Amino acid sequence: MAKTYDFPSDLLAGQEELHQVRAELLALLKRLPWSVEPLDGFSDDKGWRQIERPASPGWTPDEQAEVEKLRERERELAVFVSCHRFWAEVATEERVAARSLLKHARETTEDPPEGGAREA
Repeated sequence: MAKTYDFPSDLLAGQEELHQVRAELLALLKRLPWSVEPLDGFSDDKGWRQIERPASPGWTPDEQAEVEKLRERERELAVFVSCHRFWAEVATEERVAARSLLKHARETTEDPPEGGAREA
């Protein structure tokens, strides 16, 4: 059986916010044009794989600021989680496994869906 850890609440909260910020950033980047700067579209069928992009109007200053704000928060949270004092209490050879458990901690604390058990 895998070892369990009693993660501090601030570490769990930091990891959860990191998940949320990354999801929000990914969703934003998917909505934005493919290029930050305005660029003409192009088509390249000469390589091993065809690449085609429509013209990009670029990102607005507000969109650029929102992306930068989310990236900065993501960096802050990543540093907070990875440098948390809790890791000093975990044996060196167990840290990778413990970090993996922390990343998936929310999956084990959520209630299973109605009418069924949680998937393994």
